[in-house]
Amino acid sequence: MEISKENTQTQELPFSKSLNDKIRPLLERRKPISLGSVGFQSPLLLAPMSMICKSPFRRLMEDLGAGGTVSELISCHGINYKNEKTLDMLKIHPKEKSVGIQLFGEDAQKMALAAQVACDQEVMPKFIDINMGCPVRKVVSKGGGSALLKDPTKLADFFKAIKNAIPVPLTIKIRTGWDQDNRNADEVLHIAKEEGIEFVAVHGRTRTQQYKGHADWEYLETLANNNILPLIGNGDLNTAQQVQTRLQQTNCQALMLGRGPLRNPFLFLESELQTTEDLPYFTARDYLEVILVLADYIRESQQEIAPRHLLVQMRKHIIWMAAGFKGAGLFRDLLFKTPEIDETLKLTQDFFFSQADSGQSIDFSESFMTSGHG
Repeated sequence: MEISKENTQTQELPFSKSLNDKIRPLLERRKPISLGSVGFQSPLLLAPMSMICKSPFRRLMEDLGAGGTVSELISCHGINYKNEKTLDMLKIHPKEKSVGIQLFGEDAQKMALAAQVACDQEVMPKFIDINMGCPVRKVVSKGGGSALLKDPTKLADFFKAIKNAIPVPLTIKIRTGWDQDNRNADEVLHIAKEEGIEFVAVHGRTRTQQYKGHADWEYLETLANNNILPLIGNGDLNTAQQVQTRLQQTNCQALMLGRGPLRNPFLFLESELQTTEDLPYFTARDYLEVILVLADYIRESQQEIAPRHLLVQMRKHIIWMAAGFKGAGLFRDLLFKTPEIDETLKLTQDFFFSQADSGQSIDFSESFMTSGHG
């Protein structure tokens, strides 16, 4: 694992002194790395998730220890049609340090044009990432996402057209293959290396698995051990114990955390603990503070945001972060009956204050976000 030469000075944090005092020592334990020419603050990165990895959430996750982030998947067609909402998804906040923009599409020239637009924004991304893993039907049916894995013979020209169009590194995020009988990630990696792809993130499931079953880490470790390209492993890293164990054992140069941080926003930081005996390290009131900062970040990113739109964006994050706390089910039902953002935030404050020093207890065998998110 190559150590990054980037400035690792701890960033300014938006939290209270008591929470800052918990966070800073853990941030200082991080070990910066480089994947090819791209530097990150640690080997733990935030995975791209549709409708979630917008600038405010990415920024929050960097505050809370993510070594780097990737945007939600963005349609090349929406960019090229100059759709206002799609173009807004390309924006990167100046305080975001290590963010890539992920694009999806099936046509090389249209992807190349969209990638140029992404690099022409006020804040340029560190890299452009091609989504080759999304299993959702509306993406796959048009030839994008994980459908690109079905015919690797077309990938060399696809990669070349996009790479030649941009001034930043090109990366890819893939799955192990289309289905269990057609796991071809190793073939894709060899082609990617020949075409100058900087690094690859691999979700340890096939397209047909969607988000069900378990990620195949044995296969991921074999890919990483082959040392074709710098490899980021992704899948089923939901607890600090799981992340710590994987970091100690993995051949991967980095790990991507996706659904885990949605319910535990401190997952990146708790994975830096010297022993998991310190868990739970963060309290329910710390969760509340994170929720309020996220609301501020969303308001800042959309200065004229309507209260209703803020409510819709915040409600899902509040419900996710409340998971596993006592009375979370009743709290969730109450939130869905509350139509105002101010009342929602007041109820949220009351809920997390009522938890005292209790921690989360999540049943990870239950389905969560299995309908597709990127």
